[in-house]
Amino acid sequence: MGLWEVGKREPRSTRGSMDDKTINKIEVRLSRLEKAVFGTKTGQTRETSIKGFAGLKGGLQLLISRAFFKTKRALAATKQELEKHDYHYSAAAIQTTLNRLSSRTGPLAAFKEGGKKVYVRRK
Repeated sequence: MGLWEVGKREPRSTRGSMDDKTINKIEVRLSRLEKAVFGTKTGQTRETSIKGFAGLKGGLQLLISRAFFKTKRALAATKQELEKHDYHYSAAAIQTTLNRLSSRTGPLAAFKEGGKKVYVRRK
């Protein structure tokens, strides 16, 4: 029946309805597209690969991403943890980089506790 023909028309509720088979096909296609675009979410962990964390700042960012600074940490503990991940730097270099990362806009906060400077992740 054309647009201009006068006659009996189907009610809107039944016109163009999809059967279960068509809906299932659409759902399968949609899930395949979502997987291709967004990837799969299979138990994301906090474990971060070392790739992309080059240099001293990268080593400290690796520790930040692995929640090392969730509790207060002094320079000595930070130096030991960096050495566990094969980042071997002097205490002075580590201290300087920690101070830069603990600036007002940085990811760390620094304060003195017992006469020693400690660092913790900024919340």
